[in-house]
Amino acid sequence: MRLSRFFLPTLKETPSEAQIASHRLMLRAGMIRQSASGIYTWLPLGWKVLQKIEQIVREEQDAAGAQELLMPTIQSADIWRESGRYDAYGKEMLRFTDRHDREMLYGPTNEELITQIFRDNVKSYRELPQILYHIQWKFRDEVRPRFGVMRGREFLMKDSYSFDIDFDGAKRSYEAMFNAYLRTFKRMGLTAIPMAADSGAIGGNLTHEFHVLAETGESGVFYDVAYEELAAKDAIDLEALSKLYAVTDEKHDPNSPDCPPADRLKVARGIEVGHIFYFGTKYSEAMGARVAGPDGNPVTVEMGSYGIGVSRLVGAIIEAYHDERGIKWPEAVAPFKVGLVNLKAGDAACDGVCEDVYAKLNAAGVEVLYDDRDERAGVKFADMDLIGLPWQLVAGPKGVAQGLVELKNRHTGEKQELSVEAALAKLVG
Repeated sequence: MRLSRFFLPTLKETPSEAQIASHRLMLRAGMIRQSASGIYTWLPLGWKVLQKIEQIVREEQDAAGAQELLMPTIQSADIWRESGRYDAYGKEMLRFTDRHDREMLYGPTNEELITQIFRDNVKSYRELPQILYHIQWKFRDEVRPRFGVMRGREFLMKDSYSFDIDFDGAKRSYEAMFNAYLRTFKRMGLTAIPMAADSGAIGGNLTHEFHVLAETGESGVFYDVAYEELAAKDAIDLEALSKLYAVTDEKHDPNSPDCPPADRLKVARGIEVGHIFYFGTKYSEAMGARVAGPDGNPVTVEMGSYGIGVSRLVGAIIEAYHDERGIKWPEAVAPFKVGLVNLKAGDAACDGVCEDVYAKLNAAGVEVLYDDRDERAGVKFADMDLIGLPWQLVAGPKGVAQGLVELKNRHTGEKQELSVEAALAKLVG
């Protein structure tokens, strides 16, 4: 993509409403614009990141045996009355009536709807287990939306739901989702600390929150250093995990017998990006989701619910990866891998090298944003640092005359002067 054609309305100044780093940088980098309180339009740069995150989430859900569907954003109040949550949920639920005076709502979550789908279509234990998921927009009418996409009213969420014949099966589904979450966050370059959590309005018993570590995180987290050793593995034994101390600041008790000694206690900041629940028959019992068991008798299925804040993850990643100049995207979620900077657009030699590099990167399937604008070098460097692409390949008159380009790693700041061929080999390899 040529930057001269790309819709990227960057800002030099930070809007006054932006209170945290991710909100400031998403506005300044032209990723989002607010359309109403807590509701945002995702502009092309932000949308590309959101899609990258969504795809990683999708691939790990599929690998764990979950199947994707798509449920609507609008739900009937009737199914929420079946579960008993319609009147109990609170003002966060946006409620309205359609032209036929039927009571409707904009879904804040999907336990009721997925339970209805399962109840109406699955009849035998032979069809179990099932894990179904979708990635869909949700709406919760927060009383005080703030921090940009970190706490907005409309947000993109992955929610999956498991259905099993008994507790042992439900626990296996829970463990499959638990480890899928760890793999998901690791692929995004994030360290995620799972900790025992409260079930909140959804309800449940076995439940964990996933907090990714970031210096500017919203919560303090305290955890046993052994978590870091476990996090390096592809799968974690929940039994071993349950013996380790991991709590947020409001639950931390240094006098607790479970709290590790100071040399093993890690203190950090975290951002909640995922929450998983096993809630047994809470919804299946209320809504009559039963299947014929091995003996032919009806069995109420055991359920779990597993959420990841997809749009929230964009903000969380920026909170974890930024500096005073802008964002520093991990390569797996970057909107483009390479920022190609032509320091003297209109110069035949610079234009020739950049066009050649641009064509070769595109042919190799490397996503590249080519800054071909007639702008000062300082403006180009500032914009590239602001939007945070992992690599910057810079071509200027002096270097081109010597057959060299500069390759900069945005994360480390390391710069190398290389031949065009060597730079391409490094980026394509």
